[in-house]
Amino acid sequence: MAILVNENTKILVQGITGSFGGRHAQLSLDYGTRLVAGVTPGKGGQKFADKVPIFDTVAEAVEVTGATVSAIFVPPPFAGDAILEAVDAGCELVVAITEGIPVMDMMRVRAAMEGKKSRLIGPNCPGIVTPGLGKDSHGGCRIGIAPGYIHKRGKVGVVSRSGTLTYEAVWQLTNLGLGQSTCVGIGGDPINGTTHLDVLKMFNDDPETEAIIMIGEIGGSNEEIAAAWAKEHCKKPMAAFIAGSSAPPGRRMGHAGAIVSGGKGTAAAKIEALRDAGIEVAKNPSDMGQALVRAMG
Repeated sequence: MAILVNENTKILVQGITGSFGGRHAQLSLDYGTRLVAGVTPGKGGQKFADKVPIFDTVAEAVEVTGATVSAIFVPPPFAGDAILEAVDAGCELVVAITEGIPVMDMMRVRAAMEGKKSRLIGPNCPGIVTPGLGKDSHGGCRIGIAPGYIHKRGKVGVVSRSGTLTYEAVWQLTNLGLGQSTCVGIGGDPINGTTHLDVLKMFNDDPETEAIIMIGEIGGSNEEIAAAWAKEHCKKPMAAFIAGSSAPPGRRMGHAGAIVSGGKGTAAAKIEALRDAGIEVAKNPSDMGQALVRAMG
């Protein structure tokens, strides 16, 4: 069943004619994703890869193709407006890959999305993958920049703030013979659309997901909030890893949201909250897969 997307989900890509968007749009096509449209203003009527129609607006793309999900590969100064265009067009899910969107733009996006049916993942995220059931797990849905070949269809849900740690966890799981139901990279910016808790609740309700890996970082309190909820409500085996244990206090490390201030958001505080919730905490990045094995008992 998976969450958010599956092999039948129809995807459009905003910024499909750019080098970065085009490269990953092609990789998604190669994976078997149902990429039905591209959007680049002024290039409507052309085709991507000789088969995917390009439209001038998201509204037109949605109306003609029935796409329900948009992937944003638009440069930072224009990405906020691109997200809102997808929301206004009625996209159920918007996945913003773009890094470096101004914080003020994201504040405007968040305010404009209040009360709308659309869900935003990202920005500054690797995207989402639901592996397929075909050969080498192809034929699923790959949105974003994650390497498709590392995934294997199975019953472990993965949610992470970090792109590279998402890939590491997925590769470890696959090598252990543990496939994934869906892998969600929520991004590391301070203002984003979907939290650990949001995804954790979806995995908890998903009958196909039987175990969960949650990857966090220093900064903010979302991991602690998710741990507190899991302690009371999640009965599925969980493992976690928190990046940034060696980060000097007050220094931003990696993602824009990975900053510790006022003594809050430290790795130690997050790890304590996870352990208090009965979640198995990986010792280091190379231990994430084995931590889930321990949690599954």
